[in-house]
Amino acid sequence: MKFVMSPYHIISLGGYIVEWDFPYRNLIIVNKTPEPIKLEIPVYNEEWIEEHRALGLEVIPVRQEDNYLQMFKKAHAELDILKSKLNISDDD
Repeated sequence: MKFVMSPYHIISLGGYIVEWDFPYRNLIIVNKTPEPIKLEIPVYNEEWIEEHRALGLEVIPVRQEDNYLQMFKKAHAELDILKSKLNISDDD
């Protein structure tokens, strides 16, 4: 299945990870490009990370011991700074 991620948006893919032995409990995905990008979901393996980084997405793996909320807020703040520099509002 494919999911289209809007330009300058952030999402979390924890519910789309389907492998028990996947080393991360969540993935934070940030599209810092001006183009929509198609994601393949669900996530089956670690190769997914590199494949989607190659598309221009920032992929932030969240391990069991990581603080998800802190990582998400940091990535969101970085995206907001970029959007501010580019004069992009949340309504765009």
